[in-house]
Amino acid sequence: MFECDVDELSAAETLASAARLHAMKLEIEVDLLRLAQRFADLHPDPAMISGRETVPGGERGLVYGGPGCPGVAEFAPAEFGAVIGRSKGSAAALMGQALALRHRLPRIWAQVESQHATAWKACTIATACLHLSVEAAAIVDRKVAGIVDSIPPLRLSNIVRAALWQADPEAARAAAETKAKERGVWAGRTDEHGTTTVFVKAATGDVIHFNATVRQIADALAELGDTDTLDQRRAKAIGIIADPELTWELLAVAQHLTNTGRSSQPTDVAATPPTGTRPAAPADFDDEADRDRPHPSDAQPGRGMDEAARRKLAGRLAAIKQAAYNTDKIGATRRKPAQTTLYVHVTDETLLAGGGVTRVERFGPVYAARLQELLSHDQIIVKPVIDLNDKINVDAYEIPRRIRERVKLTHPVEQFVYGTAETTDSTDLDHIRPFDFRSTGPPGQTSTTNLTPLRRYSHRVKTHGGWRVRRLDDGALEWTTRYGFKFRVDHTGTQPLGDRP
Repeated sequence: MFECDVDELSAAETLASAARLHAMKLEIEVDLLRLAQRFADLHPDPAMISGRETVPGGERGLVYGGPGCPGVAEFAPAEFGAVIGRSKGSAAALMGQALALRHRLPRIWAQVESQHATAWKACTIATACLHLSVEAAAIVDRKVAGIVDSIPPLRLSNIVRAALWQADPEAARAAAETKAKERGVWAGRTDEHGTTTVFVKAATGDVIHFNATVRQIADALAELGDTDTLDQRRAKAIGIIADPELTWELLAVAQHLTNTGRSSQPTDVAATPPTGTRPAAPADFDDEADRDRPHPSDAQPGRGMDEAARRKLAGRLAAIKQAAYNTDKIGATRRKPAQTTLYVHVTDETLLAGGGVTRVERFGPVYAARLQELLSHDQIIVKPVIDLNDKINVDAYEIPRRIRERVKLTHPVEQFVYGTAETTDSTDLDHIRPFDFRSTGPPGQTSTTNLTPLRRYSHRVKTHGGWRVRRLDDGALEWTTRYGFKFRVDHTGTQPLGDRP
């Protein structure tokens, strides 16, 4: 790759090498799109193949790139994605983008092929135009083909959005109505420090009101003596606002302290942050594209809290919470706190050591020391531990609850090649060795060792797509695709086995 050691390159040589590699990367991205188009061409809609029979649950034809694109055999993205390290959904999106560029956005595709437009930017435009008619997509194609690489991504996105509205006003109005129906609140993955990101998509007025309430609670905490930063207090407000009784009482107490001049808020000025070298804030990288995102570096400084101060604050909050639930309110009905069931996966090593990493289902890894933050909000009911080392089996084809729960807890994600779907109660549990329905079939065929979670698509690929799977001695699964590529799937993820067959 390099004629000399990278550490020996001068500044000019480093830039020249980076430019050369970038050009090579652009060529590779274009070639990958061409290969995605070719693989789609080789796997047309099964209904278009003369003499091919259809079976229940079998392969269908789907249009991935939008109106005007040819249908593609449904299982093709799974095979293509496997060899490029992508999930079926990611590969289907890539295949759809490639076909959309060729069939719906030919001017942009010509710019990509001539390397006057970056492939990923063109793919982003193709996705934005996915639901447009052929005629409307052609309008966007004419308007933006010449500027894909000449303006920053944010400006390009705004121009594409304006072109979409102009190309199909009715579709734009329908899209706005659809977006309104997509509103919701989602909890993201938890990092190892016990911090989780919450995503909110709601009406702007509601968000403004919610944001103001969070700030009000953060200010109330400061009145009670909390000296953490504003952002840290706002984060604490999320846990408080989940308890309406506590929120009401806390705000009332803080207002009383303010009115009577008995606030515990510190009056000293926080120390000025040290100057000099500092970690780059997100805005340092692309201020225009990042301008609307909150930056921790913009937070109002705080002086932090020592352990004694934390205990004092916790005691005051506990007293306020107790008062909130003990105070009789006219016409009020006592509210029963919401109940939450958490599956916490703990190894015997963590239990013995009293520390280490645990895994909280639906949230991810959490340090054992941080479990207190998860469990300290409400009353706790500890249920019996499920020992996943137990091997359970039954003779029947139907899967009893105790086996289903153990398989789900053992495999939190479907065990398909580059699978991404989390295992839920509705996930298919597939018999790795097909169930023998004959009366002479072996006993115990439905077992924790012969079942693996697969979403319905993956299950159909195995049953009707020519894929094979077997359990290895160490418990991992070995998948073989229709074209003979092999992959190992275990708790660490997916690893290719060998080269092309």
